[in-house]
Amino acid sequence: MEHVRLAATPNLRNPVMLYAFSGWNDAGEAASTAVRTMVSHWGAAPLGEIDPEPFTDFATVRPGVYLADGRRRIRWPSVQLWSASLPGADAIFILGPEPALQWRRFSQQIVGLAEHFDASMTISLGALLADYPHTYPVQVIGTATDAELVDRHDLRRSTYEGPTGIVGVLGDAFSTAGRPAVSLWATVPGYTAQMPWPKASAALVSAACGIIGAEPPIDALGPAIAKYDQRVAGMMAENEDLAAYVTRLEVLMADATEDDLDDDDDDDTVGGERGADERVGDEADVEDLVAEVERFLQQGGPEGATGDD
Repeated sequence: MEHVRLAATPNLRNPVMLYAFSGWNDAGEAASTAVRTMVSHWGAAPLGEIDPEPFTDFATVRPGVYLADGRRRIRWPSVQLWSASLPGADAIFILGPEPALQWRRFSQQIVGLAEHFDASMTISLGALLADYPHTYPVQVIGTATDAELVDRHDLRRSTYEGPTGIVGVLGDAFSTAGRPAVSLWATVPGYTAQMPWPKASAALVSAACGIIGAEPPIDALGPAIAKYDQRVAGMMAENEDLAAYVTRLEVLMADATEDDLDDDDDDDTVGGERGADERVGDEADVEDLVAEVERFLQQGGPEGATGDD
């Protein structure tokens, strides 16, 4: 744990550790937004950070410059740590950019943190792009390494084989260290890949809180969800092809069985590496739709309207 910089030593009792990373594992910023929402809602206190120097490619995830007391300062993109005492359990939250280097050493830092505070369980949050209409409830897929957790929370053991991200590596590291590990993944519509999807964030928050026994702060995401729905409605009103594509997805979802959906998305990283490329219908049509969505977002909405994301 030599790269963990603890700024506080709270008295935590067998805390649950919840973590997410921006980037590859975070379609629609759903997982990172879920962690930020929980940190803000429960007033989590800063616990420390992980030194970014050994693990970050600063040419990809660049530092920022800001002014303080008339001086220019550098804000380094580090992985941040918080702690909070929730109604159901104590918790440690971890959020930052997915490390680009030395994943095994990075995992040792996180596992060491869990051992230092004797974490009772770890929960990773992730999100993947999928052929999934925004009009349907968000699908959350959960896996666990512990048989008791699988039975208690209606989870499953992952059968996925293939490329993985840092959450998959960390899940294996926790399992090897004897720490129960849960992985939660939410589906994000591929046709809105350039937009944050707060519905998926709310679904992840709800699923995580259900496991740890805390009341989920779903209302905190209400305004963002309403804004998202408004923007997507504008996109569909402007683009008949996109509206037809969403209708096709809705028909396919209506015809699909629950088992089919589970099989398509089963993975400790739940196939996040596939979702951006696999689509319903002709590939060229989908590429045109994605380009149209990006144009829409660049212009700020119908007729070039502007507004905050």
